Amino acid sequence: MLRADVTLSEGKGRSAALLPVYAQFPIRPVRGRGSWLVDEDGHEWLDAYGGHAVASTGHSHPDVVRAIAEQAETLLFYSTAVAYPPRERLAQRLAALCPDPLDRVFFCNSGAEANENALHLARKWTGRSRIVSVTGGWHGRTLGTLACTDGARYEETAARGGIPLSTKVPADAVAALDAAVDDTVAAVILEPVQGLSGARDLSAEFLRAARAACDRHGAALIFDEVQCGVGRCGAFSTAEAVGVVPDVLTFAKGLASGLPIGAVIARPAVTASIGVGDLGSTFGGGPVACAAALATLDVIEREGLIENAVRVGARLTRGARALGVRQVSGRGLLLGLHLERPAAEVQRALFGRRIITGTASDPKVLRLLPPLSFSAQEADLLLTGLKEVLA
Repeated sequence: MLRADVTLSEGKGRSAALLPVYAQFPIRPVRGRGSWLVDEDGHEWLDAYGGHAVASTGHSHPDVVRAIAEQAETLLFYSTAVAYPPRERLAQRLAALCPDPLDRVFFCNSGAEANENALHLARKWTGRSRIVSVTGGWHGRTLGTLACTDGARYEETAARGGIPLSTKVPADAVAALDAAVDDTVAAVILEPVQGLSGARDLSAEFLRAARAACDRHGAALIFDEVQCGVGRCGAFSTAEAVGVVPDVLTFAKGLASGLPIGAVIARPAVTASIGVGDLGSTFGGGPVACAAALATLDVIEREGLIENAVRVGARLTRGARALGVRQVSGRGLLLGLHLERPAAEVQRALFGRRIITGTASDPKVLRLLPPLSFSAQEADLLLTGLKEVLA
């Protein structure tokens, strides 16, 4: 089924009407099911990238599709100007799935928007403005989140917009973190498992130090779980998996299996002063997105996808190490394979076998973000392709 004689053409058929801001994979998919995409020529591709960690329950899971269709037929949209029971049910479900005392929920449309609102909550709660973030972190493309994202090009964009840059500390550098957090800091924002950096899991010691530093100085600890949350890293929230509870947590990507939705979940103290008009999002928590998210949560629970992510992630880790991969970072089904050669070369060779993977800001890390339903057999197909490429 997976072949090594695929002819690739970068950016095949890209429309001149689209701004060329995305590097294009050499596939034009027309449909998908589970961990597989079918291109316009009828060829099947194994997707170990999941649409950038979005296809949490697999492509077009029938239960999610059914929920979307039924909701669209019943009520396609009305804004948050009206109360809507499914939105309230989704908020209650998320609060129940997150560690106590995280039980106040705000819905928006994306991870960047969720992180922007999390930073706003922290600044309003503390009355401060300074943010501390971690090198290698990626938090979004709004001006506020770009100011916290690592990388000169992103910081320059934020600076041009007049946004103060965050103070960045090296990953896992406890002493540097302690020195950076003081009584002027509104929040520390971090990804417990950094996605774009190559699935770099921050140490438990560093995460506990961040919690302690925020407690000492009255700052908010924000966990950006846009990529690593929703069951991908060993529990529904990575906060639960690592045993450190933030003041604010953000979800997006896989929360609705492909429909745009973001969520901010905070503890009551952080939101105590929030009132009408302090936050807003026209499409946030819309009926169809909520239906998709509720169906996604049902599938994750009913099909044991969190347990599957742990089990298959461990299989991939063992298999990659047996192939001579020098290091495998990450948790569950957010993994970084640290190679001895450029990851882009390996990714391209895997494309030639109709296997889709990701890369990272580290040029030697191949990133895996498959659906949480990725099977042991599909993991073995990926490992077989990787073995052929690395030989």
